[in-house]
This record gives sequence, C-alpha cells and structure tokens, in this order.
Amino acid sequence: MLWVSKAAAQRRKGFFVFSLAITFILTALALAPSVTPGGLPFLKPLTIDTDPENMLPADAPVRVRHGALKSVFDIYDFVVVGVVNEKHPQGVFNARDLSHVKMLTDTAKSLSYERDGRSAGIIAADIIAPSTVDNIETESLGAVSFSWLMATPPESDGDAARIRDQMLTIPMYKGTMISDDGTALALYYPISDKSISYAVEQDLRALIDTFEATGASYHITGLPVAEDRFGSEMFFQMAVSAPLAMLFVFGLLWLFFGHVRIILISLLAAMASVVCTMALLVISGQTVHIMSSMIPIFIIPIAVLDDIHILSDFYDKYTPGRDRLEIVNEVMADLWRPMWYTTLTTAVGFASLMLTPIPPVQVFGLFVAIGVFVAWFFTVTLLPAYFMSLPDKALADFGALQKSDRAVRDQSWLGRFLRTAGPYAGHHAKAIIVISLVLVVWAGAGITKITVNDNPIKWFERSDQIRVADRIINEQFAGSYMAYLHLSADSGMSDAPFKNPELLRYMAKMSTDLEAESAVIGKISGLDDIVATVHRELFNEAAAYRIPDTQPAVAQTLLMYENSHRPDDIWTFVTPDFQEAILWFQLKSGDNSEMAQVEILVGDYLSRNPPPLALASEWFGLTYINLVWQDKMVSGMLKAFLGSFIVVLILTTLLFRSLSWGVLAMIPLVLTVSLIYGAVGWAGVDYDMPTAVLSSLSLGLAVDYAIHFLTRTREIFRTEQAWEPTLGKMFEAPSRAITRNVIVVGVGFLPLLAANLVPYRTVGILITSILILAGATSLIVLPALISVFQQPLFRRERIPA
Repeated sequence: MLWVSKAAAQRRKGFFVFSLAITFILTALALAPSVTPGGLPFLKPLTIDTDPENMLPADAPVRVRHGALKSVFDIYDFVVVGVVNEKHPQGVFNARDLSHVKMLTDTAKSLSYERDGRSAGIIAADIIAPSTVDNIETESLGAVSFSWLMATPPESDGDAARIRDQMLTIPMYKGTMISDDGTALALYYPISDKSISYAVEQDLRALIDTFEATGASYHITGLPVAEDRFGSEMFFQMAVSAPLAMLFVFGLLWLFFGHVRIILISLLAAMASVVCTMALLVISGQTVHIMSSMIPIFIIPIAVLDDIHILSDFYDKYTPGRDRLEIVNEVMADLWRPMWYTTLTTAVGFASLMLTPIPPVQVFGLFVAIGVFVAWFFTVTLLPAYFMSLPDKALADFGALQKSDRAVRDQSWLGRFLRTAGPYAGHHAKAIIVISLVLVVWAGAGITKITVNDNPIKWFERSDQIRVADRIINEQFAGSYMAYLHLSADSGMSDAPFKNPELLRYMAKMSTDLEAESAVIGKISGLDDIVATVHRELFNEAAAYRIPDTQPAVAQTLLMYENSHRPDDIWTFVTPDFQEAILWFQLKSGDNSEMAQVEILVGDYLSRNPPPLALASEWFGLTYINLVWQDKMVSGMLKAFLGSFIVVLILTTLLFRSLSWGVLAMIPLVLTVSLIYGAVGWAGVDYDMPTAVLSSLSLGLAVDYAIHFLTRTREIFRTEQAWEPTLGKMFEAPSRAITRNVIVVGVGFLPLLAANLVPYRTVGILITSILILAGATSLIVLPALISVFQQPLFRRERIPA
C-alpha cells in the first residue's frame, strides 16, 4: 500500500482534484433527491427515523405481535400531560384550571398533521380527560346512569370539587387520571402516529403558554414524546458537538505542531471522510437512525489518529536542507504497515456489529467500517500530497530538530517526559504486571455489577423539562409507561371465557397482588374493573364492588356499560367473542430493567397461581419492545465483540507473523475493555446502547496503539539487537506520536460533555477514557511484558553471532 502514498506525493494535484471531485459528487448525489424531488428517481431522499421500535426488523415476532394486538384491541400510544397546582387549596380542581384543561382537550381533538402523504392526529374518541369520560353512578336500584363527567367547565370551585369527588369514587380513574390525594390531573392523548408526538407537545405547550397564571404547572411526557424529540434535537446536537470537538482537536494540534497551515490538512481530511461516508449512507437508501447519527463522532477520532502519527513522524524527521520527497517517503515507509493493519482491525471491529440482530446497529457498523477505509485513503494520499505542495517558508521553524537546542533529538516537554518516564516501565516490569492483574480482578468484579438498561427518557439530562415531567407524573400518578399483557384461552374450552366470573376474579386478584408486590407497577387495569364498577353502582353500595357470581350477571354489567358514552372502551380490554383479553400495566419507570423484573414477576405469579382456565400469555407495548431490542443488542454485541476479537487476533498474528506478538498486541485491548466496563459496573452506570457500541471503538483504538508500538519496537530491535537501547529509542519518536494521539483525540472530544443529550455525553466520556487507557496500557504494560519475555519474543529478530 506504500505505492499509494508515493504516487500521491509525486502527483499531488491529481490526488487533490480526485479527492475534491469524489467528495463533491457524493455530496451532490446525496442532496439531489431532497433538493430536486423526482429529478433522480433512482435515488432516495434523506429519511430520518428515531423510533427505537425499528431497532428490531419489521418481521421480528414481537413487532408483528405488537402491531396485530394494537389493531385488535384498538390501542394507541399516548402523549401524557400532567397538571399540578400546589398553590390552590383544591389543587387543579378549581374552576379556572379545569376550564383550561377543557380548552386544552378540545384543542387536542382538532390537531392534525401530514406524515408521508397521510393525515395523523389525536384520536379524539379515546382521549382520557375529565371532559371525555363518564361519571358512573346509581340511577336507581338496579339501574346505572352514565353522564359526562365534565360536559362544560365548572362555574365555581365548588363545582370543581364535586367533579373531583366523583372521579375519586371511580376506581378506573383513581391513580390514572386523578392523583390519589385528589389534587392533580393526568390527561392521556392517544396519537395515530408516533412521529407526531413532538409536534403535539409543541402545539400543546403553545396553547398552555396563553393560559392565565393560576399556579398550575403542565408537564408533558411519554415514550413517544422522548423518542420523537430526540430525533428533532440530535441533528442540531451533531451540528454543534462535532464541529466543536474538531475545533478543540485543531487547537491541540496547533499546540503540538505550531503551524496552522500544516495541521489544517488533517482536519480537512477528517471532514472529507465524514462527508463521504454520510453521503454514501444516504445514497444507498439507508435511513438515518439514532445510531447512524453518531457516525461522524466515531469517524473523526479514527481519522485524526492516523493523521497524528504522520504529522508526528514528519515533525520529528523534517529538516530544511533535506529532500522533502525523501522525508515523506521515509515517513510513509515507517508507518504504512501499522496504519494499514490498524485500519483493518478497526474496520473489523465495527463491521462485526453486522452480526447483531438489530438493523440500525448493522448499518452503523457497516458505514463506520466504510468510513474507516475512506479516512485511511484520504490520510495516506492527501497528507503526503499536501506536504509536497507546501512552500519552504510555510515550514520555517517547523520540526523537532529545528527547535532542539542540540538539533539531535526532541527537547520539548513531552519528549523530555517520555525519555525519563518511559524506561521506568521496562525497569519495573514485574510490579507493573502485578498491578495490571490486580486491576483486571477489580474490573472483573465491577463487570459482574453491570446493569443492562436503557430508557429513552434518560437520553435527556435530569434538568430537562421532559425528565422533570416524567418524574412528577410518575410520583403523582400510577405511571406513564404502558405495557400490555395479552391473555388468550382455548376457544374449545369455554364459551366466552372472559365472561367467566371465576376467571375475572382471578384477574382482579392477580392485579391486586402484583400491585402490592412491585413498586414499579402503579396500576393494572382490565375488564374486571369495568364489571366491578358497574356492579357496585347497580346496588349502590361499596361492598358490591366485586365480580358478580354468575356469567349472566357479568353479561348484564357489560350490557349496561354499552349504554355509556364510551361503550367501545370494553373492546380495549377484551375481544368481542371474549376469547382474548389484555391487562393494562401502568409502570412508574420505563427502564428496561424494571420491565424485565415485571415480566419475571408476572411469569412467576402465573406459575405459582394457575388461572382457573388454561391461558396463554404474552407481552406487547412500547415498553416491552424496548426491553426486547435491548436484550438482543446485548447478546448481539457480545457475539460481535468476540467474533471481531478473534478476527483481529488473526490479523495481528499475520501482521507480526507470530502468535506470541499477536497475543501481545491484544493485551492492551483486554485491559482497556476490562477497566472501562469494570468502572461502568462499579459506578452504577447503565449499560445502554452507546456504552455497548463503544466496545467496538475500544477494540480498534487499543489495538491501534499496540500495533504501532510493537511494529516500531521490532524494527528498532533488528537494528539495535538489544532490548535496553530499543526501549530508549521507543520512547523517542514512536511514543511521542502515541502520546500526542492520546492527548489530542482524548482531550479533544471532551467538548461532547457539554451536549444536552446524554448519549453524546456518554460517547465523549467513553472515547476519552478509551483513548487514555489504551494509550497508557500500550506505553506502560507492553514494555513491561516485553522486558519479562524478551528472550522468546525477539528470537526471530536476533542476528546470529
């Protein structure tokens, strides 16, 4: 591959034109369908999808089941609005606040949006709000009256209090729509399409801002809102965070090399790599998902890493009187092999993500791998060509030798530090190895404490209004996260089994027991609630809140409920043939770990307490789907990491033509991954999507440093024929290049910590940690291991006496 760099150095104009042309053409092709729709029918316009449901393939059983059962039971996703007033003695149940609530609900009914050529909006008939539900009360003994709970806004606070009291007597509303203390309201606006949730939130907030001040606060949350809003903000975040990180990298490069014109090419090459990769993503018709939006953040450090090795070696070798082409060729001759193999190993690390069963992660892995090769090409061609294009005056006072007092070796603070501290690793090898083993044990214990968990709400910082809303609503009410347990009976076992009093009593007891057993289950609603409520009003006594004793009596309560304003609510709990039913679980947390606990709890309950009729059970709902794809991601990431680890080991073995050196190159990777994920476990940080994906980055970067270190070590040893002088020379130019990489890219991506989206901050923290640890283990542990095992390791490099 060295010939590519030599050709670029000699035909620099041609490579500049080619790089510029390919970048322009790919960008134009990516933008054309969006700028001129229909102009290029064979290309697809940019499409964005932030729905975590699409983490699973469209034909995944859980998604197919989810879609089918939502249709059967007429279930929709909700935008949840919590209304709290801590200043009024009656809370929100005062005339002015309830008037605002009525206005908000009436406006919500009329909201309509266009999505992909079709109309989407709020399902008015299924809104759960005081003005859209019934007050259920006794009309006379044996007769039940259904009337609108709040047909018109209350005229006085006394009227508002009566509405509150009526709501508290209806178990279906308590904890769901009205808080247990009767001071707060929750409104549930079902949406026909999740993609409008953020638009709904914005429109509702615009109306709320016009309300007169009453002391009430409005909190809007829900999984669809979080997912859709993240999609609205992630591109803005990328547009700010990535350039800011690049600017920081630029400043650090300038600090090390001191010449803006020289380091500018490095940033331009990295930017071209990102542009070409993202353009290829769009041209290929791939959707830009949450994962693929992060591609630039991953490509930039990978692209800059090789650039810094070249800049550093050129900086160390350049002298004005020497032929520049000779210097450039020497630099690339030293670096082409480790750069090519680190490109291969890094690409393999990301391409291994295609082994995961999650399409967006597969796309992410594939295109980062492509981006790695694009970055390699731009690095090994544009930098040599650029160096040859610079006038002599641009290189005035450039280079370590020109700045050195003795013009023999680098006298910078970094050079002096490495020259003094570097050999320490070789001279205290046993102590370093023991400390490393202790750290591995510590990390192993931490890894056992890792909690696999994710929650789209937690993609926002704690102070964000959506997190605040989530916290307040789930403190005041039964929960804003919905999960559904589907129960089905064998059609041949019983006629209308879900009219069977014994089965309905079982469902009611199960709901009560589970609510008592789990703090995360706020409330479970089902057909039994409707039956028991109507039965109570038939007899006008609290003791009658129960399931009737006979199936005809159950049928009578349901027939009466069909006289309400919302008779179809029955069919959101049971099918018309009463062969299938669902229980609505309101959860106080959307954490996947909490959903997993609920799933286990319900499974254990059904095993310990068999229902009176044999039932099949299965889960569906957004909260459950998030759990499924998270589980698949974890198992898929582990499979991908192990697969790529083996491939990278094979590649390093082939590179060094030695299994011993190949294994040695993998040790910094093992240490880096162990320490990073051990720290994650000890810190109690959730193992979520960004945390899992970054294992691939750690693989590529840890091996990168190790390959550079070991390749140069063997080359120097062939000349020196002794470990001690080799160790000294290794902590000159080669170690300076690695250390500059650690500082520039590690510290350079700290600006990501300023992002207001948590996944970007996670990426920033972990990239920095991975780079520092990978660099440290390569510069400290590898010399120690070589010192101990130098005899067998250098067997081939030794020249017989």
